[in-house]
Amino acid sequence: MPTMHEVDYKIFGDDMQFVELELDPMEAAVAEAGGMMYMDDGIEMETIFGDGSQQNSGFLGALLGAGKRLLTGESLFMTVFQNHGAGKKHVAFGAPYPGKIIPIKLNEIGGELLAQKDAFLCAAKGVSLGIAFTKRFGAGLFGGEGFILERLQGDGLAFVHAGGTIYQRDLAVGEIIRVDTGCIVAFQPTVDYDIQYVGKIKSALFGGEGLFFATLRGPGRIWLQSLPLSRLAGRIYAAAPQTGHGGREEGSILGGLGRLIDGDNR
Repeated sequence: MPTMHEVDYKIFGDDMQFVELELDPMEAAVAEAGGMMYMDDGIEMETIFGDGSQQNSGFLGALLGAGKRLLTGESLFMTVFQNHGAGKKHVAFGAPYPGKIIPIKLNEIGGELLAQKDAFLCAAKGVSLGIAFTKRFGAGLFGGEGFILERLQGDGLAFVHAGGTIYQRDLAVGEIIRVDTGCIVAFQPTVDYDIQYVGKIKSALFGGEGLFFATLRGPGRIWLQSLPLSRLAGRIYAAAPQTGHGGREEGSILGGLGRLIDGDNR
């Protein structure tokens, strides 16, 4: 197991947050490419191939790490920010959309966390990012958010981002909670994750909640989000006016009826 870098941090903002990491000389943090907000003079950036955990050695190891990240839909590359200055330096990472940044000390939850593939923001150098497959085929086929989860391993500090308001809950042994698949942010690997059919076809078709939901069974800690990015994007798309062939807006309250009245029956 590589030595984790002990970094201090501050989280700023309310709904549009960013996290500032304080790095001692030669300390480093790792983040997704393009996630940096600002950094002090003396911090050097290095783009790496793979997940930056240093657990893999040689080109083949780096290729395997990069391949894992590619399966989750993320970039093959990550960026390491290392303090090469004489004193403490700062680097900050901004949240990609409205929500909250959650600091998680992996050593306090057993050294491992499973997260949705777009939840990871940044971490202390040495935290390993891999992939985890759901145990059941049904969860992968109908999960909505994809059956590949990110696996964060190590004993360092990791930061994940979630949309809207965060809900943290500790499930007892055998305790079950049913959740919209997009509202899951992260959970401990001791939590059993599955997908279940809603049950009644009328509820599925007219209830607006979809055909399937996730079930999380304890023991273990879970983190949920009130506003998944997919839901936010769907509402924005539905509210945006659509432009027709003639360049006119078609998003009026009349919709298709308005086009018929206008004589546009295409």
